[in-house]
Amino acid sequence: MTINKLVSRRNFIRAATGATSVATVQPVAGQTGTNNTTDNETGENATDNATGNATGNATGTGAQQTGPIDFGGYLDDLTYWDGQAVDLTGQGAVQITVGASANNNLSFEPVAVHVDPGTAVTWEWSGDGGAHNVVSETDAFTSGSPTGTAGTTFSYTFEEDGIFNYYCDPHRASGMLGSVAVGSVPRKAPVTPAPPAVNTGTKQLAVGAAGTMAGVLGLVFFFLKYGGDYE
Repeated sequence: MTINKLVSRRNFIRAATGATSVATVQPVAGQTGTNNTTDNETGENATDNATGNATGNATGTGAQQTGPIDFGGYLDDLTYWDGQAVDLTGQGAVQITVGASANNNLSFEPVAVHVDPGTAVTWEWSGDGGAHNVVSETDAFTSGSPTGTAGTTFSYTFEEDGIFNYYCDPHRASGMLGSVAVGSVPRKAPVTPAPPAVNTGTKQLAVGAAGTMAGVLGLVFFFLKYGGDYE
């Protein structure tokens, strides 16, 4: 083998090795180093947030620790409700509007509340949406005949723990439902934060680098084994 061929072969191997190194550190097309840093920071932040949320839920208030209040599906069909009970614990008196603006004035506001035992809840009529009343599903309380007079009030003191679902008799089919959760009540399991996904750019970078290295090393092996004229 001539000196020129040896030099050429060495130059080829050096070039191939250099290409492999570059392929390993170069980001995927369209992805800058800044984006890689941002993606890594985002992934770390997502992990930190998930850990922080889990820790906060485990050590926070009862509502955070065990999840949202379970109303047994009673309010699940209310499209105008956000699914969360308003926490009014610690208050001796609570007010609920009858004939609130949501659902074309056929709603209670708040739809669901969480109170302590011994809390007096007062429903006050807005005068909107026609004649309404407040009727317990278990006959524990009722405001009587429906009325549309603004300023009408009805009060009931909740002494025992539990879920107390109620409705407006004339507009029950229209979704005019409400609930009072008192004291210690059933709760749904908290939503577990999803683990952060591996960044797509990082996956592409790893796959591309591995493929390039395998291809270049294969070429180096071929030319070292079988030789060739590189002049």
